[in-house]
Amino acid sequence: MNKMLAIITATGAAALTLNAQAATKWDLPSAYPASNLHTKNLEQFVKDVKDYSGGELDITLHANASLYKAPEIKRAVQGNQAQIGEILLTNFANDDPIYALDGLPFLATGYDAAWKLYQAQKEALDKKLGEQGMKLLYTVAWPPQGIFSNKEINSVDDLKGVKWRAYSPVTARIAELVGAQPVTIQQAELAQAMATGVVQAFMTSGSTGWDTKAYEYIKRFYDTQAWLPKNAVIMNKKAFDALDDKSKQALTKAGDEAEKRGWKDSQEKTKWYLEQLSKNGMEIIKPSDALMQGLDKVGDTMLTEWLEKAGPEGKKVIDTYRADK
Repeated sequence: MNKMLAIITATGAAALTLNAQAATKWDLPSAYPASNLHTKNLEQFVKDVKDYSGGELDITLHANASLYKAPEIKRAVQGNQAQIGEILLTNFANDDPIYALDGLPFLATGYDAAWKLYQAQKEALDKKLGEQGMKLLYTVAWPPQGIFSNKEINSVDDLKGVKWRAYSPVTARIAELVGAQPVTIQQAELAQAMATGVVQAFMTSGSTGWDTKAYEYIKRFYDTQAWLPKNAVIMNKKAFDALDDKSKQALTKAGDEAEKRGWKDSQEKTKWYLEQLSKNGMEIIKPSDALMQGLDKVGDTMLTEWLEKAGPEGKKVIDTYRADK
């Protein structure tokens, strides 16, 4: 009897060991802090994947650039150092024009327009990622971008010579076109850059302004609503293909839900972020007609440049987007 009990116990322990070994472990690097709307969305996504897969796929979220810095995440996923990751698409504008699209000023300025642009862009985006050994899972838009500055800005001429935070090739190009001095600063480094005067002005969302406590250093926010850049959650294609069907379905289901939830949360929190900045002493300013006209010209120039680089495929994306407006 004792021998039989020992056999049963050993068999059960072996089964538990096999089950534990069967769980696939993935790493998910992100560049944003725990308080950020994208990170909170990722936290729920990770829980959902584990739940829907019955524990067979276990994803560890590494927030606030703790595993890889923002510009390193795409390459980490491509090389399968991280099986899944969150990237800001415009960070990789130099890789291919399709990554720059949703960072073009005043092409898509509201959530409805940004969603339509995404639908027009999605096929080309997934194709490019596929060529690089990756797969698109979902995207979430940031709140609309405005200008943070201590200096009063009545026209683009007031930006000449200003130390301008550039977090992507697109924002660096804006700096060049308005005569500012681009300084490459990622979000995790922004608070220190503001505190030390390394940057004097920048375009970003109210969300980033709140996360970095910009109100402690910057006193004006010009609500230009220039564009809504997107974060994309991407996967290594070989890692995805190696999963069992249950885990693939769990990822797809959780990703679909995260996309819907993320876009909704981003839109709902846009007003809240600006209210919090205002409560903490920041002046929320409606930009002057002269400033908007100058920024519109910047947008027109950048779209023309983008179309030249993107060629027929890019023109098709823009035509599809405009046809749906």
